[in-house]
Amino acid sequence: MASIGEALVRGLKARGVEVVFGIPGVHTIELYRGLPRSGIRHVTPRHEGAAAFMADGYARISGKPGVAFVITGPGLTNALTPMAQARADSVPVLVVSGANEAASTGRGLGYLHELPDQLALARTVAVFAEEIGEAAALAPALEAGFAALQGRGGPVHLQVPTNVMPLPCPDLPAPGAVPAPAAPDPAAVAEAVARLGGAKRPVILAGGGAKRAEAALRAVAEALDAPVVETANARGLMHRHPLVVPASPSLEAVRALIAEADAVLAVGTELGLTDYDMYRRGGLPDLSSMVRIDVDGLQLARHPAGVAICADAGAALAALAAGLTGRAGDGVRRAQAARQAARAELSPGDRARLEMLEAIRAALPGAIVVGDSTQPVYAGNLYYDHDRPGGWFNAATGFGALGYGPPAAIGAAVAAPQAPVVCLTGDGGLQFSLAELMTAMDEGVDVTFVVWNNHGYREIAEAMSAAGTEVLGCDPTPPLFEPMAAAARMPFVTIPATPDALAAALRAPRKGPRMIEVKAG
Repeated sequence: MASIGEALVRGLKARGVEVVFGIPGVHTIELYRGLPRSGIRHVTPRHEGAAAFMADGYARISGKPGVAFVITGPGLTNALTPMAQARADSVPVLVVSGANEAASTGRGLGYLHELPDQLALARTVAVFAEEIGEAAALAPALEAGFAALQGRGGPVHLQVPTNVMPLPCPDLPAPGAVPAPAAPDPAAVAEAVARLGGAKRPVILAGGGAKRAEAALRAVAEALDAPVVETANARGLMHRHPLVVPASPSLEAVRALIAEADAVLAVGTELGLTDYDMYRRGGLPDLSSMVRIDVDGLQLARHPAGVAICADAGAALAALAAGLTGRAGDGVRRAQAARQAARAELSPGDRARLEMLEAIRAALPGAIVVGDSTQPVYAGNLYYDHDRPGGWFNAATGFGALGYGPPAAIGAAVAAPQAPVVCLTGDGGLQFSLAELMTAMDEGVDVTFVVWNNHGYREIAEAMSAAGTEVLGCDPTPPLFEPMAAAARMPFVTIPATPDALAAALRAPRKGPRMIEVKAG
């Protein structure tokens, strides 16, 4: 008979898990006992936080839950920051950990990796967290955990005490059927069609919840002749379409477009500050009469709306498209004007950095670009039209965790081995997760680490200066990246911060990971 740890692994396999990111420890041996014969691939990062960031990048590209195995105590606390990032961006990440014996919790007995209440700590960021205290609890916990990963998604935590993990476990029942998303309410759809179909200046706001519904989004946009404003997590949808506005709603030009609309359709967007008011200026146009689509009823309740449709974005948009008739309007003109004004609104530095992003797109069509909090990423979140749905994502929105880019890029490359992956990171951010260069080499993934070397935390320094604060703590000395790349046994080149130089470096023949240092300051 299998142990509970082995049975848990079998339960993951039965639910379609193909990859686990993790670092083994004495508290998770029973999990690892079951892995070699499971058919699940194991990727070993150098830090538990990187394991969960890799699971995040994997989930965003594969559309499946990303899974991380971590040890009790410090393994779980190291994973909390990635879990918080996953929650901010609604990414389905499952973190499985050991736990100390339940009888020791909160008693201060000096156990290895002891925490006062590990499960309570995980619940501060997880959308669902459960302890598996006996064999009979395993199947229900897996069912509930995977149910929580569906829909809007987010981080889930399952923990098994060290004295429970080795106990015998009967064969698990087959996984229950994945519940289908609720169908859009026909009455709500009909009301939305009436509101939107009668509008003369409609606008669509597309968020990350729409990134797998491109065809239906395009159909609705074309039927309404409506400009489509994209948040950062929606970039790549409708690339170069005349109705697309790949610009932040925080820009005044985009806000003006929204303010002039007589009907707004918001799809899969939480309307959060990091997208809609990143400068904290206030004055966002009134959206209380909008038509809003979201898979999460709790999210719909957070903002007033004229019509709320609780459904998967693709299904709801398809239902809208079926009820709309084509109309002629001036959507293309309005979208073009908004694009031009938004780009002109960027600072000269951001426009130059945007040209660097466009050089990446031209050199590596269809690439996945994974960003850390670095200047070109901030510029791209303000304005950038990517060419792959879901292929532009980063940690500079939502939770904003530095060190995200390198491990998340590795996870993305594991999910899509045929696609080129670019990790766009700064010299400061890369130092949070330098060790993961070796993980990239171990796995042989096609990741190009583009290091924007401006000798410190330049984005933060400029913000401090703008606030009239003396700049302090923003000039950590960067390492010499060439010997760093050599230590990781990967090709390296240094280039000036020009689009032509970057495009040429990216087009150079490659196999496996490599590093390009951009001398940006």
